[in-house]
Amino acid sequence: MAFGSRMDGCGNFMKYGLFIINLIIFIGAVVIVGLTIWTIVDKSFANELLGTNLYSGAIYVLLITGILISLVSCFGCFGAIKEVRCMLMTYFIVIFIVFVTMLLGGILGYVFREKVGITMRNAMVSSIPSYGRVKSVTNAWDETQHRLQCCGIYSYRDWQNNIPDSCCKEPVEGKRQRCQLMFEQQNSFTLYQRGCLNVTVDFVKDHAAVIGGAGIGVACLMIVGMIFSIALFKLIE
Repeated sequence: MAFGSRMDGCGNFMKYGLFIINLIIFIGAVVIVGLTIWTIVDKSFANELLGTNLYSGAIYVLLITGILISLVSCFGCFGAIKEVRCMLMTYFIVIFIVFVTMLLGGILGYVFREKVGITMRNAMVSSIPSYGRVKSVTNAWDETQHRLQCCGIYSYRDWQNNIPDSCCKEPVEGKRQRCQLMFEQQNSFTLYQRGCLNVTVDFVKDHAAVIGGAGIGVACLMIVGMIFSIALFKLIE
């Protein structure tokens, strides 16, 4: 019995429902790709201070899966409209593999989120003696302190007698004053008072939550897409 004459209303619902779901999945995947690229390019200045590769690993996993999902969702839309069984089955298998991969990336991100405070503190403590001698560490500290408006691990006192200029607030006239002099004078108006540990931990957790939330939303749609693809596969003869 042909698809058009068997459960026509239900079949059309599955057909166009799968098309719409895949369209939404495509948009969600593009959002995930955009968020991960934004994180990699603009928000990776503190990587040297994280003390682990779990965060960057999870971001790259989500980037790759986001690209794959955007391609597979187009494949699913075409398979639904053309009512091709082999395409629907291929779509289901690929989307399931991508779903598992995304789940792995989410688990990595969650594990890192729980350990970020401890690993970052250890990395910051061990990196302070390398400031000024190792370029990557120096740049990471300067960029983190300047962009997050913080200084040291818990306060500017962590730098002792070698406080960086990046701990200085920008004065009104636009010329940065020497932080060492400000440190000696204990000037709270020109030195950032907050320590970088808690500020950076909150920063990383907030961005991980945004990307994780987008990933969870797309993953839920992927489950619905798999259900619809199997149902449509069984209706097509």
